[in-house]
Amino acid sequence: MNQPLSGIKILDLSRVLAGPLGSMQLADLGAEVIRIEAPEGKDDIRHWWPFVNEESTYYLSANRNKKSVTINLKKEEGKALFKKMTAKADVIIENFKTGTLERLGLDYNTMKRQKEDIILCSVTGYGQTGPYKDLPGYDPVIQAVGGLMDITGHPDSEATRVGTPVVDIMTSHYVAISILAALRKRDMSGEGEHIDLSLLDIQVASLGNIASSYLLTGHISKRMGNAHGNITPYETFQCADKPIMVAAGNDRMFNQLAEIMGRQEWKGDPRFKTNADRINNREQLRKLLEAEFLKKDADQWEELLSTAMIPCGPVNNVEQVFNHPQVKARDMIQKSSHPSLGEIKTVRNPIKFKNTKVKATSHPPILGEHTVDILMDYGLSESEIKELKENGVI
Repeated sequence: MNQPLSGIKILDLSRVLAGPLGSMQLADLGAEVIRIEAPEGKDDIRHWWPFVNEESTYYLSANRNKKSVTINLKKEEGKALFKKMTAKADVIIENFKTGTLERLGLDYNTMKRQKEDIILCSVTGYGQTGPYKDLPGYDPVIQAVGGLMDITGHPDSEATRVGTPVVDIMTSHYVAISILAALRKRDMSGEGEHIDLSLLDIQVASLGNIASSYLLTGHISKRMGNAHGNITPYETFQCADKPIMVAAGNDRMFNQLAEIMGRQEWKGDPRFKTNADRINNREQLRKLLEAEFLKKDADQWEELLSTAMIPCGPVNNVEQVFNHPQVKARDMIQKSSHPSLGEIKTVRNPIKFKNTKVKATSHPPILGEHTVDILMDYGLSESEIKELKENGVI
């Protein structure tokens, strides 16, 4: 069965997370993604704890459905080999520092001479232009510079990094989206494209309502812990056993919440009648709600509130997430075979088509696992491949 991106060939020079996670999304949809790595394996993500045997679980999370070829791009023979591969490729993804491809002689204009309609997606911390373009940009630094840390955490505590590399993850989505758009443009016009993605740009674009509040009113949002600056009650409350997140997003939901708690008087209380009133009297309302939530366990409150269609849920750890009945029903864990680890579990791609199955068809590749097979597909003989290996090219 053909996948949506069957026939699309991607050469992936990217490392760590933002680029590889984006190319994995495209690989899940059927693109042939070939990771190009240095022979000694310089992708940091391969060396990050924890490990299963000698394989990094971090690496395994972002590289399924790909192939791995080792090429030393600092050697002229390696550059020539990469250019040969480019002639049959649709897309190149890279996240070297700005200017690295030019120094290697593998920049967009050079690649266009190998294939006129090639698409190059460049991912950097700060982009290809501007005063910061030459600086490295890792996820936590961009969270800090891009304003995310300043609005994350409790009011009386320090600015806090989000628990996952969320800027890298958001960037990976833009990698996939921009490449799909460039492929569509190529199909219509025959033109290739150079995509310039900046982690900082993407973080700034992802500030959402926080950015809008500032740009339109000059309001500078502050940390509010788990509360929402514009809606209440829209935060966590400690129950008899553990906390629960409640998002009563409108007046109707608040009135239902009041009824469930047996506090009908809140519905007519001028302090709480509208969301604006509740915002103005946030602390008074929170104290009343805290006392009520402590009377039952989180699961009991979840059942009561969910029956009334009030969005809510307990604060789960990762083990509880994968044991959640909805996560199980949506089949979000998938199993695949690995040559050295046996059966491994990874998180399933969340895209669900009606008529197409998105699944893991191959394991995250071992370094250089497909070098010989792919180079032979490009017409190299066994003796040529052996010579390249002996010369440190592959």
